[in-house]
Amino acid sequence: MSAIRRKFGDDYQVVNTGQGSSFPAPAKRKRQRFVEKNGRCNVQHGNLGGETSRYLSDLFTTLVDLKWRWNLLIFLLTYTVAWLIMASMWWVIAYIRGDLGRGHDDSYTPCVANVYNFPSAFLFFIETEATIGYGYRYITEKCPEGIILFLFQSLLGSIVDAFLIGCMFIKMSQPKKRAETLMFSQDAVISQRDGKLCLMFRVGNLRNSHMVSAQIRCKLIKSRQTPEGEFLPLDQRELDVGFGTGADQLFLVSPLTICHEINPKSPFFDLSQRSLMSEQFEIVVILEGIVETTGMTCQARTSYTEDEVLWGHRFLPVMSLEEGFFRVDYSQFHSTFEVPTPPYSVKEQEETSCLPSPAPPLTPTPGDPRISRRERIFSLDGVPQEEPPSRLPSKLQRMSSRNGKEALKAGGGPAAQQASEKASSTGDLPLRVQHLGSFASPEEPVGNQQLQLKPLKVGSDAQTQSAGELEHHRLTLLPPPIPGPNLNPLPVAGGRPEDNLPAKLRRMNVDR
Repeated sequence: MSAIRRKFGDDYQVVNTGQGSSFPAPAKRKRQRFVEKNGRCNVQHGNLGGETSRYLSDLFTTLVDLKWRWNLLIFLLTYTVAWLIMASMWWVIAYIRGDLGRGHDDSYTPCVANVYNFPSAFLFFIETEATIGYGYRYITEKCPEGIILFLFQSLLGSIVDAFLIGCMFIKMSQPKKRAETLMFSQDAVISQRDGKLCLMFRVGNLRNSHMVSAQIRCKLIKSRQTPEGEFLPLDQRELDVGFGTGADQLFLVSPLTICHEINPKSPFFDLSQRSLMSEQFEIVVILEGIVETTGMTCQARTSYTEDEVLWGHRFLPVMSLEEGFFRVDYSQFHSTFEVPTPPYSVKEQEETSCLPSPAPPLTPTPGDPRISRRERIFSLDGVPQEEPPSRLPSKLQRMSSRNGKEALKAGGGPAAQQASEKASSTGDLPLRVQHLGSFASPEEPVGNQQLQLKPLKVGSDAQTQSAGELEHHRLTLLPPPIPGPNLNPLPVAGGRPEDNLPAKLRRMNVDR
């Protein structure tokens, strides 16, 4: 036990480990089973009426299906009755010909020599049928009816031998006994495997000879009622144990754990640990394969009721690596240990995971540190937000705009100007890193004067914005008029910024 705890941890508890276990298995309630643990189907057929004659139409199969005591009785009675009937026929021939009273007359030729009574006729038949041939009793050529009876006896004896001996041979070579060396675990378990809730049980082969093309199937036997009100007693439903993936094809050279994944297509989709205590069902397991030594198909069966399904358990490993081979410890074949398993059904877990989470607020808080600078500038619907105006004086802004225009002209002429206009039409960068410059070129007419953008370097990236969005943002930033004397007149929309400057700054601008 200490070795098991060191291997699997202190949280695991081994159960059903045999007589030496300190954790006795819980008492199981007795209930009527559809299939016994040994595979025998607990079903009896009654009130057949006139259908009994169908058994005689397939007499050979009927004899094979009988129990051994009835087979032996039929075997003995068939030979005894056949011998008595044939011995009586030889005695009747001797009686009709008058051979019984002249058996000791050397001058008389009987049909069968040395047949005086019924015991001697019976011995003659046995010697002939068993081809013993002691030579004392024999048939003569002056008895044509004896020759015909001898031929009939030989044919009938061959048929009876072939029928009864063949029946006994098939009875003895039936692969039902091969199923005795195929083991199933006493209990089935429900636990998680690969993050999914699964129903599992274990199968094993005690012989070294293999089961060729071994295949396993599972049936769920449970009564139910249809939406139309029809009651279906012992309704059978298929349990998927890997039919689509080929996992139901077994290479049964060592104990294997068969797994049924509980998903929305499984009958156990809404089965939880609490509902398992009140459920009534039976899982029938069918293992089929070809016996390697005889080539006959073998089928082994067992079943698990709801009391034999352990929630939150897992099978104890039985394989170990020795020097040059793998060893299977069948003493731990039925042992399980507890593992952490959610007590909820798969349906409840999926419904819980599908619940909507609380949505984040659509309007971010200005002081929220998790909101980036770009998200503070642009709202969720793409409308730019208000930001404080630039703190640079108007003269410095015009100087920056004029220098940007001169650099643009010196950098490549119309091609560079076209690239700059293309770059300034993106309209998706912050506004506070861009500045609006208005200037008039001496070479251009006054009507062609345009608003230009001066991209500034912030870090290592040039950020620009379209002129239309700049104008919209500039109009948005205009504060409402304050009643009273206009001490700080604001520029009028549509005019030049130079017209709104003080006289001294305007003269300085003209001097430049």
